[in-house]
Amino acid sequence: MKTYLGSNNAFKAAVFLASCALTAIASSNVDKPAVDWVAVLAGENRTPAYVLRDKYRNPAETLVFFQVEKNQAVVEIWPGGGWYTEILAPLLKQQGQFYAASFPAETPVEYYKKSRARYDAKMAANPEVYDAVIVTELAPPEFIDIAPMGSADRVLTFRNVHNWMKAGSAEGVFTAMHSALKPDGLLGIVEHRAKPGTLFADMIKSGYVTEAAVIKLATDAGFELVESSEINANFADTADHPRGVWTLPPSLRLGDTDKDKYLAIGESDRMTLLFKKS
Repeated sequence: MKTYLGSNNAFKAAVFLASCALTAIASSNVDKPAVDWVAVLAGENRTPAYVLRDKYRNPAETLVFFQVEKNQAVVEIWPGGGWYTEILAPLLKQQGQFYAASFPAETPVEYYKKSRARYDAKMAANPEVYDAVIVTELAPPEFIDIAPMGSADRVLTFRNVHNWMKAGSAEGVFTAMHSALKPDGLLGIVEHRAKPGTLFADMIKSGYVTEAAVIKLATDAGFELVESSEINANFADTADHPRGVWTLPPSLRLGDTDKDKYLAIGESDRMTLLFKKS
């Protein structure tokens, strides 16, 4: 089932408010704590530059679609600079548990090492918010224990599938995510979206991945597609830029060349897919 939300901000806002109302009702019916998403997104721990990207990343709508509640065990795969960590960690701190499946601290890959060090420093700098975060390590085949087996209610990942495909580790990552989830657990994926039929080599080069490729990786690992959404769609993105997805903000790899053009497009067109462990 595909849920179309379109690119009109007013329409998306109306749909989101309706979704939140329905979520609150459903939560009260099954004795789950409803989430005040306005308060969550207004958290003082959030980096101001990150907040400016909410209009592209639609965090509340996305987490509602992924059925995230504050009393769950949630794993975020490769949290990077902590954009979603700033939202998920305080949300889950009191009643749930947040696992950040980051890069190994001891790794020969310099990018991984520096990224992990920055993430650890971010957690240590604000213990009032992040002291309950459990940082685990993911780099198949050596590091695959992202959470206790069968313990997670949700596993979430944002714009990472292309990296796993490039590294040749996608199958191992999907297997690790499947192992971490409870029998009824859900996997939420946001990824840059390529046009149907895009060749594998072009996906690796551009950072844009077809929905079919992501769905195959998930189903091969034992997941079943529940629903897709256009929450993070950007129909102005043609997905055929000189430096791939990194041509667009926030990377802007071309520097000042056609900068206004790419800023006007905004961040990439993205698929939003929800799977369940089967």
